[in-house]
Amino acid sequence: MGGFLLKLIVNAVALWLTTFIVAGVNVRPYADDTLATVLTYLLIAFIFGLVNGVVGSVVRVVAFPLYVLTLGLLALIVNGLLLLLVAWISGLFGFGLSIDGFWWGVLGALVLGVISWLLGLILRPVTREDRR
Repeated sequence: MGGFLLKLIVNAVALWLTTFIVAGVNVRPYADDTLATVLTYLLIAFIFGLVNGVVGSVVRVVAFPLYVLTLGLLALIVNGLLLLLVAWISGLFGFGLSIDGFWWGVLGALVLGVISWLLGLILRPVTREDRR
């Protein structure tokens, strides 16, 4: 449970940083206070985790031959489309992620992935097993 919450918080912070870096990716909170903004980022991170875990996994398995043919460049397009799907789902609730276009989604997914990876490296607990 702790690992899930940590990943959720890391993705929410990465999304927050992405909105500062990529001009075409914005978040509309459901209310105008700080708690609502934080909860909005956490909800979007949760939706992103669900979409990436369910839809993303199916797409990656089905499109595996195309991943091989394009040397993995298709992953940028797929991640951009998944981010657009998250924006659409969160928009159904009347708040959440808004992306100005397809290429902003691709760039946002790239930046979000890099920031999530960096934060994951920084926050990863250092565990050492003594093998005798």
